[in-house]
Amino acid sequence: MTRIVEADYLVVGAGAMGMAFTDALVDHRDVRVAMVDRRHGVGGHWLAAYPFVRLHQSSCFYGVASTLLGDGQLQQRGPERGLQERATQAEICAYYAKVLERLVAGGSVDFFPNTEYLGDRTFVSRLSGESFEVPERCRVVDARYLAPSIPAESPPPFGVAQGARVIPVNALAMLDEAPPQYVIVGSGKTATDAVIWLLSRGVDPEAICWVRPRDPWMLNRAVIQPDPAIFLGAIADMMEASLGAADLDEVFVRLEERGVMLRVDRSVTPTMARTPTLATWELDQLRTIENVVRRGHIHTVDRGRLLFADGPVAVDPDAVVVHCAADGLRNPGRVPIWSRDAITLQTVRAGFPSFGAAVTGYVEATRTDDAEKNRICSPSIYGNSLQEWAQMIVHGSRNAAAVAAEPDIKEWSAGVATNPARVPPGYVPSTALDEVNERLARHTGPALARLAELM
Repeated sequence: MTRIVEADYLVVGAGAMGMAFTDALVDHRDVRVAMVDRRHGVGGHWLAAYPFVRLHQSSCFYGVASTLLGDGQLQQRGPERGLQERATQAEICAYYAKVLERLVAGGSVDFFPNTEYLGDRTFVSRLSGESFEVPERCRVVDARYLAPSIPAESPPPFGVAQGARVIPVNALAMLDEAPPQYVIVGSGKTATDAVIWLLSRGVDPEAICWVRPRDPWMLNRAVIQPDPAIFLGAIADMMEASLGAADLDEVFVRLEERGVMLRVDRSVTPTMARTPTLATWELDQLRTIENVVRRGHIHTVDRGRLLFADGPVAVDPDAVVVHCAADGLRNPGRVPIWSRDAITLQTVRAGFPSFGAAVTGYVEATRTDDAEKNRICSPSIYGNSLQEWAQMIVHGSRNAAAVAAEPDIKEWSAGVATNPARVPPGYVPSTALDEVNERLARHTGPALARLAELM
């Protein structure tokens, strides 16, 4: 027998985007939301993330619009002293659990954990087998469209021969005996986190082999901060660096010279631009790894060797190969956010998915015409290649302009900490911010036109 759940919205996926959308929606409209997730709680992939992970961005840029993640404090000690705090995995999971508790207590949200959405407005408990259905009038919100894959839940994207020792990055913290060599496989944030963590535990850099299929560009964390003069100054640098550039490689080199972009090896031109943030102290640590393999993607891991398309690379027979190569940011293709079948959550700014999902929730709560909603919030993408990074900047900037043209959204977003580009109420005017705004006003239009050509 199927139980009917009275709801105006069915949100499928209780990760960062599903939670941010739901929070903004119910805060601005009297509706009931049924939220389902196949995991045991809210928080999405954070529930299964590796234990030493931290947000790569400031805590205040993440979470839901109504509730600040963390205390909004600067770090008081350590190599990132003076930068905004960054939450741990445990802090993020606890935060989302408290947000859910508030939403449920307010009577606007019902949460169905360990539940699989079957389509056609029906879902089933993975534990009891009980079936549920929402009314035909209930609007479906797909919060899984950009759901990341992580090593703990995804098999390695390469073959593993008998006798080879391959572990997901999560298992790295549970090793009970030091291997003679660690082989880190991956180019992104997970791989850099694994290298930094091993070094912090006293592992000799010479005991680490790093397989980087592509070299990445990363943002300097010091310029991705909630101070408007700093954050908007980095955006102004991006615009100015794009003017007159012959190609995107030149744009990124110019940004490196301005201290906005970082790369591990300055002798290699990166082709990857997912641009997580990285601190300069982490960069110094990563540069101590000299055994770097750039042979493309691994085909098979065998005991004592890694097989690539162009041949093998020898490693220690007892090496531990650490799988960090899951597709953390997905680009399945842009689709209209509002369609007849569903509201499909996607990024609408240049990065910062939490704020983008919150904007989408606010627009859904305050507008009635889907065409108008799609005009205000057209989908952007995550950057991967340099060309996709340029697309992300162009699409995100156009959306930012569309939002700024809506007085109510502009006023609301100024009070939302997850909005990285906001000038918060009460911010003391400064000459530095005035100069940044003048640079943005002068260069943004021509720069976006040039990026549109280069992308």
